[in-house]
Order: sequence, then structure tokens, then C-alpha cells
Amino acid sequence: MPLRRPLLLSGALALALAAPWVQAAKDDRQKPLNLVFDKEGEVDKVKQRAEFNGNVILTKGSLMLRAERMDVQETKDGYYLAYANGVPSRQVQFRQDRETPGERIEGRADQIEYDTRSETIRLIGNAEAKVMRGDQLMQTMAGATLNYDNRTERLLVETGASSPHPNGRGRVVLMPKNAPAEPASAASAPLGLRPSLNLTPRQSP
Repeated sequence: MPLRRPLLLSGALALALAAPWVQAAKDDRQKPLNLVFDKEGEVDKVKQRAEFNGNVILTKGSLMLRAERMDVQETKDGYYLAYANGVPSRQVQFRQDRETPGERIEGRADQIEYDTRSETIRLIGNAEAKVMRGDQLMQTMAGATLNYDNRTERLLVETGASSPHPNGRGRVVLMPKNAPAEPASAASAPLGLRPSLNLTPRQSP
């Protein structure tokens, strides 16, 4: 099945959809990266690269990535690139608080890429995400790939064969503000932490 063209949300609809995604907690930008994992981990100082396996959890302030395997690379200017991969039985999970108290973003995909320099997150393969206010579902979206940028306030939903919806279609659902509360997902449960590695990011000028 051929890939469809990405859908770039713009204008009033883009603002309505993008606003909950771009206002992630500002304090997260200056927080260190912490990694915990169950199996062997390797840090290569020469190549500025680290590899971790087994229920890997990356946190940076309120931001959390959870995957079966994760590679973290340090750039020449002191930022980090994280590449998280799941397994067929469990996708990569993502969560981050918003500036608005009680609101958070939750997502999952076969792979997730996170760039601390550009503050972008890319959910790849059967990607789904939602905005929660407490236990209330505010918005959902799904596609082959979800891309969002905290700085430019742009959200890109790509359709294609790896979309979780039939015929590779994308999907966006906007809930009414007075919608009844839905139960919180299992992803919001407290995380059990194990042996850890701390990476301190470069301070932004």
C-alpha cells in the first residue's frame, strides 16, 4: 500500500490541536536525563553513545519514555538523541506533563525518537497519542507517524500502511469540554525504578 502524504494541521484547527502539545512543562528543559534498566547497559565515552536493554525508562523532569531497548547519543554541542524501540507485545510508551496543572500528554508507538536540542518527539509506527486532564480524555490522534515540535507549535500527522486504522488512514478526535471523565490508563501508574544512569544536559543559553 503506498504511503499517503502527511497531513499538516494549520490555521485555527492547527492551533486548537497543537496548543495542548506544545506547552509541555518548561522546567523539563533544564532537567538531567535519567535512565533505569533491567539488563546490561553499555556507555561508550569515545563514541558518545549509550545502549540499554530490558524495560528501559528514560526520564527528564516530567517527561518519560519507556521501551525494551534504547540508544542515547550525545551530540557535539552537548545535547542528546534518544532512539527507543519496543517489541511486538509492547510498544514504546511516552508521557509528559503540561504547564497547565493536571494535564499531561500520553502516547505510544513501535518506535520513538526524542531530540533534546530541538525539543521534538517523533512517534513512528502504529502511533497513537492523547491529551488528558486528570482522568478526562481531551483529545486523541493516530497515524503511521506523529511528529510534534514544542518550539514551533506545529503538529504533523502522517498516514500510511503502519497507521493503526484501516486503509492507513489518520484519525483526530476532539472531545467536548464537558465530556464525562474516563478512567486513567495503565501508563499513568507509578513506575518501578531500577539501577540508573544520570546524564546532565547542556544548559541552554
